[in-house]
Amino acid sequence: LPAVGGSEGVGRVVELGPDTQGPAVGQTVLLPPGGGTWATHVVAAAARLVPLPNAADPKQLAMLTVNPPTASLLLSDFASLQPGDWVIQNGANSGVGSYVVQLAKLRGFKTVNIVRRESAVAGVEGLGADVVLVDGDDLAERVKAATGGAAIKLGIDAVGGKATMRLAACLGEGASMVNYGALSGEPCVVSPRELVFRDVCLKGFWLARWFRTTAQQKQLALLTELAGLIAAGKLSAPIQATYDVAQIKEAVAAAAAGERQGKILITPSHA
Repeated sequence: LPAVGGSEGVGRVVELGPDTQGPAVGQTVLLPPGGGTWATHVVAAAARLVPLPNAADPKQLAMLTVNPPTASLLLSDFASLQPGDWVIQNGANSGVGSYVVQLAKLRGFKTVNIVRRESAVAGVEGLGADVVLVDGDDLAERVKAATGGAAIKLGIDAVGGKATMRLAACLGEGASMVNYGALSGEPCVVSPRELVFRDVCLKGFWLARWFRTTAQQKQLALLTELAGLIAAGKLSAPIQATYDVAQIKEAVAAAAAGERQGKILITPSHA
């Protein structure tokens, strides 16, 4: 401390330092992760700025750094999926979950989407989800009925606790499951039946580690691909409200409120 909050966002280049090579003045850029984006102005290393389409919606681009690459990598790095294959996820109405639905549809995958309350079903269906179900003890039976008994190759777990075990029970033999969160506040629980007798594999994913260990060229390629989808209107997230930096206390309170229907964004009034 002192420190500036905010781990993702976009800006427009207003000035380059002496003898600096980088995006031109006026170019929309993705700000470096964790650089303190709750601000009207940011000083950043030019080499770490990612040029983005100037014509794209900056509010949608501002959400590019965390959830879209998380969703993309969850779908690509843990199972060899082909068009027509099934994927199941819980926390489907979360930020990552909404991008999983959209990216899966673009790649030709079918999705089973689990939510924790009935009021969340319609929103996930509106994203193009194939199946949306409310979690419960009989989940595996309902998933089997909804998919015609399809062998689901990938499970994506954001909840942890016993929800992990319910998700594992829905998977086909030899399938993979990846956990990237603990919305329940509890560690993952998986039955030996799934791990030992059905050969289900459970792994974890943390985007921050991926950024640390992945070559910058590969990072840039993924972010550029996702930015292109956003610019084309093929990838988006709902926004509930926007606040100026001067309203940061109200913005944080709104972000912490339960049952939001979209993201809370900080948008400097002069931008």
